[in-house]
Amino acid sequence: MSDPMNSVGFDLDLTLADTRAGIAATFEEVAARIGVRIDTAVVLSRLGPPLEWELAHWMPEEEVPVVAGLYRGLYASIAVPVTTPMPGAREAVRAVRKAGGRVIVVTAKNVHDATRTVEFLGLEVDEVAGSVFGAAKGTALAAFGAAAYVGDHVADIDAARAGGAFSVAVATGPCSKGELRDHGADVILGDLTEFTEWFEGWRTSPVLA
Repeated sequence: MSDPMNSVGFDLDLTLADTRAGIAATFEEVAARIGVRIDTAVVLSRLGPPLEWELAHWMPEEEVPVVAGLYRGLYASIAVPVTTPMPGAREAVRAVRKAGGRVIVVTAKNVHDATRTVEFLGLEVDEVAGSVFGAAKGTALAAFGAAAYVGDHVADIDAARAGGAFSVAVATGPCSKGELRDHGADVILGDLTEFTEWFEGWRTSPVLA
């Protein structure tokens, strides 16, 4: 029987999944096809926001929807096969399930590619919500009943607040521990290898976390 007090939401890119190689390869293929220079190192340095936001840095606004469609059409075959779990990701999900909790992935990535990624990595989750960013993630978190939300971006702290969840930040993405702390994360972990120990303490004594 599931325990809603132990249910947890996770971001996907650079929280559960190391998608950097796949994202870079997909952007490189898109750039080659449309003849536009895209610096993938810069792209990877600011992962988190929606794809359209990133594309807008490299091309006129009116071209973004078509190029976004091209990118998404390539992602499953190029990016998913080279995606790997972030350190501690599988153990973190298992810890929640072992405690009787449910797991939701809430991400800016579209739901189809997010689901493909989760399935490719073999992560046992109950639900995937896609195409939401920042505070807009709060609706999915609240509807699912997530007691905590784990993410690597300052916008994931906004998501936790909007969803009434405890904000757990991991310093594995573009935001430093200082930035995550200044933005108001409830707890900051180096990465998900620290999650299980924290979670065991928090779920049994959340007031003290």
